[in-house]
Order: sequence, then C-alpha cells, then structure tokens
Amino acid sequence: MAAAEILNRQGFFIEAVTGVDWIADQELEVVYDFNHFDELCRVVIRARLDRNKAEIQTISHIYQGADWHERETHDFFGIVFTGHPNLEPLLLPEDADFHPLLKDFKA
Repeated sequence: MAAAEILNRQGFFIEAVTGVDWIADQELEVVYDFNHFDELCRVVIRARLDRNKAEIQTISHIYQGADWHERETHDFFGIVFTGHPNLEPLLLPEDADFHPLLKDFKA
C-alpha cells in the first residue's frame, strides 16, 4: 500500500487496523489509524472492499506492528490481507470457520 509507505517515510506509526461491516452496501471496510511521534497529527486511511471478496494487500512488511492487527481483523471480519506472512488465527480457535463481528453472524 503506497499510502502506508509514504506515512512510514514521514515518521508515522501504526496505531490500529480494524474493520467495519457495511452489510447493506455488501462491503467491508479496513480502517488504518496512524499517529506521529513528534507532532500532533493523526491520519486515518479507509479502504472499502467487496464483502464477497474482501482482500487487501498487507502492510505488515512496512509496519511490523500491523501483523497482529491484521490477524485480529481477519479473525473477526474475514478480511484477507494478501501477502501476510502468517495469517493464522490470533484470538479465535484454529478451526474457526466464522467471523463474529460480521453483522450477519449467528452464534
């Protein structure tokens, strides 16, 4: 992701990566929160994805701290971070075939 590379060069760090389920629009959204060490400046990048093929390139090679955030987002929303070195379950059981933060999830 070019935006993450630019922010990294400018001294920003990753705070969080999470998802949003826009079920009525049949989309999922990835939300990246960045902050800066030296000045009060926060940047949020949002990417909307087709809910049926929710894939986006990983930024874990740019920000190592994104590794666990992306794994958690994959666990809970099913978003696939292509190129991620270890997109294994982080918080859910290894055999989980569900994503509990999707709005149509039923326990």
